[in-house]
Amino acid sequence: MDQKRDGFSNKFGVIAAAAGSAIGLGNIWRFPYVLGENGGGAFLLIYLFFIVAIGVPVLVSELLIGRMSQRGVFGAFRVLAPDFKFFKVVGVMGVGAAFLILSFYAVVAGWTIEYTFLATANQLGDKSPPQLAFLFNEFSNSFWRPLFYMIVFMCLTAAIVVGGVKNGIEKYSKILMPVLLLIIVMLCINSVSLNGAMQGLSFLFQPDFSKINNDVILEALGQAFFSLSLGMGIIATYGSYVQKKENLLQTAISVSFADTLIAILAGVAIFPAVFAFGIQPDAGPGLVFVTLPNIFNQMMGGYFFAVAFFVLLFIAALTSSVSLLEVVVAYITEELKLKRKKATFLAAFLITVFGMFCVAYPILFTSFEWTTSNILLPLSGVLITIFVGWFIGSRKTKAELESHGRSVKSISILMIILKIFAPIAIALVFLDNLNII
Repeated sequence: MDQKRDGFSNKFGVIAAAAGSAIGLGNIWRFPYVLGENGGGAFLLIYLFFIVAIGVPVLVSELLIGRMSQRGVFGAFRVLAPDFKFFKVVGVMGVGAAFLILSFYAVVAGWTIEYTFLATANQLGDKSPPQLAFLFNEFSNSFWRPLFYMIVFMCLTAAIVVGGVKNGIEKYSKILMPVLLLIIVMLCINSVSLNGAMQGLSFLFQPDFSKINNDVILEALGQAFFSLSLGMGIIATYGSYVQKKENLLQTAISVSFADTLIAILAGVAIFPAVFAFGIQPDAGPGLVFVTLPNIFNQMMGGYFFAVAFFVLLFIAALTSSVSLLEVVVAYITEELKLKRKKATFLAAFLITVFGMFCVAYPILFTSFEWTTSNILLPLSGVLITIFVGWFIGSRKTKAELESHGRSVKSISILMIILKIFAPIAIALVFLDNLNII
C-alpha cells in the first residue's frame, strides 16, 4: 500500500465505514415502504436472495477494483485497464452519480434535522394526522428552511470528510454506527411490545407468495442493488483505502449483513407500530414524516421515541453522505492534485449549489434522482461486473482476494456470477426502470 495514501486502520473501520455508506435513508425510509407496497414477507425473501446472489459479488468487485488500483473510482480504470479507455466511462459515471445523488440526498437529509428539532421541541406531539401532513407539505415545498438545513447538513458532512479516511471517515463511522444500531434496537423493542404488534411481524416475515410477480421480483433486485451503494463509486473508492491483509470477501459479506440487518430491523421498528394503530403499510414515503409521528403521538413515551427515531434517520443520512462526498473529494485530490482541505471545500460548495437548485426547482430533484437511479447506477453496475469478470479475470481476482494469506474457494462461483448472472440481472433492472420490459 502506498505509504503516502491514507487508509483504514483495521477491519472494523472498513466495515463501519462501508456499512455506514450502505445504511442510509434507503434502509430506514425506502425499504419499509417498498416492502409494504410489495406484500411483505415474500418480497423480503426475494430481496435476501438477491443480496446474497448478486449484491455480495458486485460488492466484492468494487472493493477489488479499488484495492488493486489504489485509486478512487475515476482513476481506477485508467490504472487497471490503460488499453481499454472505454471503461473510463465507469469512473466518470461513478463520480457523476455521487455528485448528483448528494445534491438531492442532502436536501432530504436536511429534513431529518428539521424533524429532529421539531420532535425535540415537542412540536409534533399535539398535531392531528391532517396537521402533520400539512406541516410536512408546507416545509418540503418551501425554500429557505430546507435550504438552510441542507447547508447545515453539508457543512457537517464536509467537517467529517476533511479529516481524512482514518481520522475523519473511520473515526466517526466507529462512533455513529454503534449508536445507530442501539437506537434502532431500542425502537424495535418498543414496537414489538405494543398491542397488535404480532400482525405487523406476520406481515413482515410471513410470505404471501400470491403477491409475487415480475414487477415484485425486479423491485427486490433493484432494492438489493441500490441499498448496498453499488454503482456509485463509493465502494470502489473505499476499497482503495483497504489494506492488503484484509479479507475482501469477508468484508463484503459483513457489510451486506449489516446493511440487511438494519433494513430488517427498520421493518421491525415500523410495521408492528403501523398495524397496532391501524395504519396502512403501503403509505409511501410519507410513512416516515407523517404516519410515524402520528403513531408516536399515540404511544406511551412517544416523545422520547420520536426524538430517537429522527436522530436515527439523521445518523443514517450522515454516514451515507460522507461516503458520497468522499468519492468526489478523491477525484479532486487524485486527478486535480488539490490538497484534501481545499478539495473538500470545493466539492461541498459545488454540491451545495446544485442542492440549492434542487430545493428551488423540484423538477431538478426528480430529474437527478431518476437519472442516477435508472441510468447511471445500473449501467455502472453492469460494466463493473463485466470488467471484473471478463477483463480482470479469474487469475488476478483470485490473487487479490487471497492477498491476505488465506485460500478463497468460491472463485469459480464468483466469476460465473460476475460474467453471466449479475450483468443480466442488473440489465433487467435497467430495462425495467426504462419501461422497456
